[in-house]
Amino acid sequence: MFAHRPSNRQRNIWAVSLLDVRPTDRVLEIGFGPGVAIAELAGRATRGHVYGIDHSQAMVRQASRRNAAAVRARRVHLTHASVERLPSFDEPLDAILAVNTVGFWPDSVERLRELRRLLRPAGRIALVSQPRCPGATRDTTVRAAQELQDLLTQAGFAHPQVRTLDLDPPVACVLATNPT
Repeated sequence: MFAHRPSNRQRNIWAVSLLDVRPTDRVLEIGFGPGVAIAELAGRATRGHVYGIDHSQAMVRQASRRNAAAVRARRVHLTHASVERLPSFDEPLDAILAVNTVGFWPDSVERLRELRRLLRPAGRIALVSQPRCPGATRDTTVRAAQELQDLLTQAGFAHPQVRTLDLDPPVACVLATNPT
């Protein structure tokens, strides 16, 4: 269902485009769901590596099927894991993406600090929120974007910027970099 909803596909492809993934990048997506953004990331990081973690074994299976060729080629590695127990990534990451998942993380600021330590200096992060609560409006999205921006700042990220995609309700993507 999530993979076929046009707004989800549009949101994920848009978020990946904002992350400016380069061919040799090492990228992590947290909570990849059916693997739509993983496929888009793999299409951009053609000589790099795409990692994904998701707490749902069903999503790992579905995303693995959707990205079977890249998984076989060992360019995509999908793991059943949570943000509290990240697997090892042998080298620093260039970029991290999380779409509609930060609100479920325990101690979000600490999780973001851990993610920042995994990023190379000047590495990029994109946190995306499309509020799905009943009655969500543009104002709901603005508040969600501010919350994400505040979390990133508290975790030590630099240069936060907000971009908005005009869907119903609107989608916010907060981009920031690792200053260290």
